[in-house]
Amino acid sequence: MRRLTLGPRARNAIRFVARFVNPLTLLVAGRSWMRIVGVIRHRGRRTGRPYATPLGMRRIGDSFVMPLTFGDSAAWYRNVTASGSCEVTYMGRNYSLTDPEVIDYEAAAPAFPRYELLQFRFVGIAQYLRMQIL
Repeated sequence: MRRLTLGPRARNAIRFVARFVNPLTLLVAGRSWMRIVGVIRHRGRRTGRPYATPLGMRRIGDSFVMPLTFGDSAAWYRNVTASGSCEVTYMGRNYSLTDPEVIDYEAAAPAFPRYELLQFRFVGIAQYLRMQIL
């Protein structure tokens, strides 16, 4: 399976767009009627500054699964793995998560509907982060 890799120009363009899109997405992410996007709250690994990032996620059993859309270079991913925990708001409820673990497509598949899995495959997402609910 191919893996999504972005060059520095693409990452800079995405960061630029995210400055405008993320605040708008945060208005609806994590609401009780929003099944696709939740809010992950984490702290900067160097600064300790709190961040809230809208992120696709799904709950399965006693854990959450999140696609690593931009691979292991995403700031939220690096912050969460450095601390080993985070908070999420999903479908109107808050959860504390711990034990980040990178999993593959096959392990993540039960958490997502088929149409989302096909989209992930199409854009080359092959890794997912699974975290346990405390």
